[in-house]
This record gives sequence, C-alpha cells and structure tokens, in this order.
Amino acid sequence: MNLPLFLRCFLTLILLWSAGAFSQRHLGARPTDSGGPLLPEQAGYDVTFYDLKIAVFPDSKTISGEVTVHANIVHPLEWFVLDLDSFLTVQQVSLQEGKHALLLKFRHENGRIWAHLKRSRQPGERVAITVQYGGAPRVAPRPPWVGGFTWSQTADGQPWIATSNQSDGADLWWPCKDHPSDEPDSLALHITVPKSLTVASNGRLRRISTGPDDTATYHWFVSTPINNYGVALNIAPYKTITGGYQSVSGMEIPVTYWVLPENYDKGKILFKQILEHLAFYEKLLGPYPFRADKYGVAETPFLGMEHQTIIAYGANYSNAPHGYDILHHHELGHEWWGNLVTALDWRDFWLHEGLCSYMHPLYLEHLRGREAYLQALAGSRLRMRNERAVAPRHSETTVERYFVPPDYLESDGDVFNKGVWVLHTLRYLIGEEHFFTLLRRMAYPDPALERVTDGRQCRFATTDDFLALAEAISGQQLDWFFEVYLRQPELPRLNAKREGKQLHLAWETPGELPFSLPVEVKIGDNVRRIDMPGGKGTVEIGDAGEFS
Repeated sequence: MNLPLFLRCFLTLILLWSAGAFSQRHLGARPTDSGGPLLPEQAGYDVTFYDLKIAVFPDSKTISGEVTVHANIVHPLEWFVLDLDSFLTVQQVSLQEGKHALLLKFRHENGRIWAHLKRSRQPGERVAITVQYGGAPRVAPRPPWVGGFTWSQTADGQPWIATSNQSDGADLWWPCKDHPSDEPDSLALHITVPKSLTVASNGRLRRISTGPDDTATYHWFVSTPINNYGVALNIAPYKTITGGYQSVSGMEIPVTYWVLPENYDKGKILFKQILEHLAFYEKLLGPYPFRADKYGVAETPFLGMEHQTIIAYGANYSNAPHGYDILHHHELGHEWWGNLVTALDWRDFWLHEGLCSYMHPLYLEHLRGREAYLQALAGSRLRMRNERAVAPRHSETTVERYFVPPDYLESDGDVFNKGVWVLHTLRYLIGEEHFFTLLRRMAYPDPALERVTDGRQCRFATTDDFLALAEAISGQQLDWFFEVYLRQPELPRLNAKREGKQLHLAWETPGELPFSLPVEVKIGDNVRRIDMPGGKGTVEIGDAGEFS
C-alpha cells in the first residue's frame, strides 16, 4: 500500500498561516515589469550615487523632478540607458563635464530613456547624468502589490501620500537603473511639499529648508547601499513617536514612528511592539543593519512594504491571533532579508520572502514554545501551488517571479511559503546549532561585519550562495536537497509498503532525482529517525497496528 508519512518532514507542504496577508491575492491589474536580463547598455555602467530632487503637488497629483545619476563605466558605452515610466515626460537630459552641463540627445520610449554620451565612454571613466522630468505619475491600482503613487486623505481631509513599487520598479516615479543587481553606494533625497505636510523617507534627515512659496524641502540622506524599490516617499501631516533602542552592538539606534494624528494613541501601543521586534531580530540575526541612519516606520494608506529604514505600515493596528502585529514583524524582518542581504536577481526572491516569512513561526516559538511554532506551520497547508520552481536558474522579472501566468493578476505565494518549509525542513536535516548559525552567517558572513555601519555590511546573494554556506556550516552535501525543493516545482512523494514486520520506505522524485531526506516514523509511543541512503529505508515495526 502507499502511505503518506510525515513528522516534521517535508512530505506534504504546509503553508505558513500568516503569509496569507502577503501573498495569494487577486490584484485586478498587472504590474509593469522590473528586473530581468540587463540590456548591454545598462550592464555597461555601475551606479554609485543617486541625487533626487522632487517636488510633489498634492492638489494636481503631479510631480516635478531632477535626478542625477553618478556612475562608473565598466564597459565601452555610447548610450546611457535609464528606466522611467511612460506616464512621465522627460524635458531634458544633460551630462556634467567639469563645471558645465552638456545637453544630450535623448529619446524616451517604452519606459526607457536612451541618452547619447557624445562619444564612447571607456572603462574607468565616471559620468553624472541629470534628467529633468515631470507629470502625473502612475496611480497605484492595488498598492503595494501593483504600485505607483497613492493619493489619499487623512480623517480631516488633508493629503496623505505614499509610494510603493516593489513589483513595478522605482522607475514609476524617478529615473533609475531598474534592476536589483545595481545599488548605489548612497542616495540623497530633497523632497519639496506644502509646508503643512511632513516627508518621512529613507536614511537620516539632514535638514528642512523652507521656500518663499509656502513650501518645505526635506533633505534625507541614505549612507548605505539601497535597492531601488526600497526608496520611498511618505507625505502627511504626521506626528512623531520617538525613542532610543539600545542595540546589541552597543549603539543607540534612533527609532521614529510617523503616525497620523488621529492614530497617535494607537501608535504609542505599536511603538512598544516595534522595540520588542527589534530585540528579537537582533538576538537571532545580529545587529540591526542600518544603525548609522535610523529605524523608521511610517503609517501608509496601504498594507505595508519593506522600504529601507522607513517601513510602510498600514495594518490598522491589528494583532494576529497569537497577539502581535504580524505586519510590522514581517516588514522589519526585511531589513535583514531584502535590504541587508539582497537577491542579485528576482529568481532568488525567496531569499527575501521565504527567510522573512520563516521569522513568524520562529517568533511564535520564542513567545509561546514549540507547539505554537508547529501550529503556525500547519495553519494553511491547502494554499501551496507547486506549479513553478521557487528558485529557477534563469533570470526573471518581478512579474514572472511573483505573479501567476497566464494573466499575472494573482500572486504566487510559493516564494513565501514553500520557502518557509524549505527552511523548516533544512533545520530538521542539519540540526538546531548548524541551522541557527546558518541564519546568522547568512545575514553577516563574517562576524566582524556585525560591527560595520558604513555600507560594507550590505551585499547581494543568490540561492547558490545560501547552499554553499549551508554546506560549509553543516559539513553535509546538500545540493540534492536544494535541487528537489527549490529548483523543481513538484514535491517529492514518500511511498511506504508494509511487508510483515517491516515497513519499506522510498522517495519518489521528479525525474528520479537523488533525494535522501531522513524520515521520522512513530511506532506506538516511540519516534525513530530513519536514514534514507539512496532514497530508500526500512524500519522494523513488529506487530504494531498503528504507525505514522
């Protein structure tokens, strides 16, 4: 007979109960693509710095901007190509040559700006390209999953504005190289708004200047690398809740929550959880990565997003059934998984969402013990798709990775939940000590980096990097494990056949791939771990009438 067996093994994949808040949504509109294979003209330069000067006009729902891109040339280049959504109009593109700005010939078509550099630029040269542009940016139809600008209002009718663009790319509202593989070393934002409003953004606020036209300009500076989709504007008549958090590194981190005035009292309650969540993550993964800037949270008119140092929060102050704010907990986790460690290509997006989603059951285990952890894992088993590999080997865009064909209107939760169960099963396979060392070393490969705040702590990573680290720490060969669970859409099946007093077990895998995951079998009150060399194993069960 065939008997499905599992006990803390990855036989039938179960979804993390909480991930329904972040995946499996019918979006009603297809996002624009971000990432994918780079054009040669974009692979030919490396961005070092972005300088954003943007005025936001709430009444007309328009923006006017000037963005300067500083880059090093790495391959001979005649055309400089940036991404910018076709909803916006480019007025001028210029190249800084000494003290002079040279106007460049350009075309803006199909969401890209092609600017001619007047001559071939050679490796080692540096360029500074300035784009002047403006218009009515795309309005987010279903933020944050399908993004753009959200123009909302507070309870008393004042402007409440936020950006979101993870799936679509930051080129929805500013010209950039829209690819995860190229982050600037630093970034500056100078955002001008009506004086009655506040701008909460990335990094540290250096100063606020006022203009003669009843405006204020907020000057923010990000001192570390930052992914494009992590750059965000949050604009409202915010009040602030502030406090210091003593990091495990010894530094005091400034923590600020930008909250709508009508929610100030609720915000103070959330602020207590913010500090508790920081303490959990620091103990598990190492110091908060962006201590030199801040940890910030801004109340937004959509659910949430992991914008670096300025987490978007819009969960209406609702706790999960287990008594904590799961939205904030999830987005904070992305400061490690997504902002500190960033997928080099969207094909490895599970490194953001799978690792971050696994933090939820770990937090429940921390709060309430092992049973709460297991209950969290078992809560949503029917949501798994298993239609596409979680970590394919070919380059993908955000739409290809996160959304479901053929119409790409519904999100695919496997990057969240299958990732969770890959990690849960890996923990079972390599053991507690090795697994938790792996998590910390994935965040900070060198313990010395835990003391660094100048940007050297940030890095790109791939699935193969995670595999190599897991093998180095555990001392085990694990390519068979990653090949089946991450590179194949179909799950392995465990076949069991009883013959007399023996139970014969055999793994059945896609394409007969090797797979030797040990299996736990419960016979009466005893649990035995059965090794499966070559994908097969036998256990003596005697006259037992029940086993599982």
